[in-house]
This record gives sequence, C-alpha cells and structure tokens, in this order.
Amino acid sequence: MRIISVRENPEYKDKTIEYLQNSWSEVAPIIYEDCISHSINAKDSLPQWYLLENNDAIIGCAGLITNDFISRMDLYPWVCAIFIEEKHRGNNYSKLLIEKAKKDAKEAGFKNLYLCTDNIGFYEKIGFNYIGQGYHPWEEESRIYQIDL
Repeated sequence: MRIISVRENPEYKDKTIEYLQNSWSEVAPIIYEDCISHSINAKDSLPQWYLLENNDAIIGCAGLITNDFISRMDLYPWVCAIFIEEKHRGNNYSKLLIEKAKKDAKEAGFKNLYLCTDNIGFYEKIGFNYIGQGYHPWEEESRIYQIDL
C-alpha cells in the first residue's frame, strides 16, 4: 500500500486528474484539472492531492485544500474528495489517506483538520468531532467535523 503525493510525484498529475474526475463525476471535470495542475508548483503548503496505490493499481484518493465549497471559510485546511474503490472498502484504507493529510497539515503548522460530509458514524470512530452544519453554493448543507492535530 502506497500513498502518492502528486506534489512530490508530479508525473502522476494526469493519472490523478483522471482518477478524481471518474471518482467524483458530479463535479465539473475542469475543477480537478485546474486545481491539481496548479497545486504542483503552489508556493504554499496547500493544496495537496493524494492517490492510494495497491499493487500498482489506484484504489483511492483524497485532497488537502483551503475550502471544500462550504460556507465556513474561517476553518481550514479541509480533507476532501476521500474515495476508496467499492471492492476495497471496509479495510480502513481511507484512514491511511486521512493520516497523510493530517501529517502534512501538521507539518504546515495547522492545529486542526476539517471535513464536511453527510456520513454519520465513520469519522467519529477515527477521532473527528462534529462541530456544526455548513452550507454549499448548490443550496445543500453538510455536517462539519474537526480533528485536532
């Protein structure tokens, strides 16, 4: 099992863009293309994008970003786009991606990490605490979670 940082491995840029576009097809493809392309040479620590590889096959992804399209712009960084292929779920692989995001956020000097989701139960099991609701531009809301680094 290997976590690939796109910033540290820019040769994975196109593969990462394609994987995120396929994993999150409800998001306009240009969003991931633009964000990932510009993240590689960003002057600051954010954004970061990750792939999870198992035996040379990509089985998951995640990002570490300044805002996850949510109204709480006072909170950051956010772990986002956490995705594990269905046949690999139930093995705590998403926790590997979250741990990498936590490590990078802490090294960048952040004290907390946030995420937004409608999933109740999973993130609490790995140490996140529900702190309230947030609102998206598409007129939906999500639960906001925080974990101390």
